[in-house]
Amino acid sequence: MNDILRLLENDAKLTSAQIAAMLGMAQDDVEAAIAKYEADGAILKYMAQVDWERAGEDFVTALIEVKIAPQHGEGFDRIAERIYQYEEVDSVYLMSGDFDLAVYITGRSIRDIAKFVYAHLAPIDGVTATATHFILKKYKEKKCIFKKPEEQEERMLFV
Repeated sequence: MNDILRLLENDAKLTSAQIAAMLGMAQDDVEAAIAKYEADGAILKYMAQVDWERAGEDFVTALIEVKIAPQHGEGFDRIAERIYQYEEVDSVYLMSGDFDLAVYITGRSIRDIAKFVYAHLAPIDGVTATATHFILKKYKEKKCIFKKPEEQEERMLFV
């Protein structure tokens, strides 16, 4: 059944009929499995991976390293939950190493990112330091290669 998840993770537009044909399963079985994955929370969301630059939109993406003084009895969770509530925040990860949280954020400008850091992130109780790194160019994200169509080589997924 994990093959269904792998296929959907790679291409959420696949229909249950296409998945059934690819895996040699009955379409009803595929639909039942997908419904169960959705009900169990294994499938969280269906979404498109968009190349905003090619779509004519300018966005700035940054990775913000966040150091935290963990809260007694809550660890890093309370602060992480507060951070991921902001619309600008794309992802939040607990990390090993020199910093505690990795926060990926998208804004319209460098100024938007800076404002988020000084107005929302830095003032949070328990945040002791931040370091912002701007993404200059995306090469690959979530298994999707960011190249112009004429630069892409055809690739096939075998399951």
